[in-house]
Amino acid sequence: MSLKGCCAISLVCGALLAGCSSGQSDIEKWIAETKAKPGGRIPALRDVKPYETFAYGAGSMRSPFQPVGPNVNGAGLRPSTKRNREFLEGFSLDTLKMVGTFKVHNSFYGLVQSKDGLVHKVQPGNYIGQSDGKVTEIAGNKISVVEIVPDGLGGYIERPASLALTD
Repeated sequence: MSLKGCCAISLVCGALLAGCSSGQSDIEKWIAETKAKPGGRIPALRDVKPYETFAYGAGSMRSPFQPVGPNVNGAGLRPSTKRNREFLEGFSLDTLKMVGTFKVHNSFYGLVQSKDGLVHKVQPGNYIGQSDGKVTEIAGNKISVVEIVPDGLGGYIERPASLALTD
């Protein structure tokens, strides 16, 4: 390093030290002014209220976060898994079409056409459609069905449906 370089470095260091010394005097001046101000009073604390205990009396009641209804916790209505499936349960109810009825003695039978074009005989108690639809009544122009569908809460509900005779 040259002599000029060393002189430049020492001048810079000297200027930095001079800047630090002037900053100290400002800080010391502020501290002195702050200490010279009169001290204030600390306000008294508010009275502390004693803790009041709360007795929870709804422990034996149903939790408000549990679903309500007849199908809570898997109880109630369910599709039967033990019975043999009938042929018309392989078709969606909206693809089946009522094409007629007939009566033998005192019993009404419905005629239902599947999407493959075959006509099938149904009577009350038969199952049709993919939602466990049970035929409940057959009238001259309508086959009434009750389906078992999920209720969205983990259970099932009965939903009425029907097939109407079309011209």
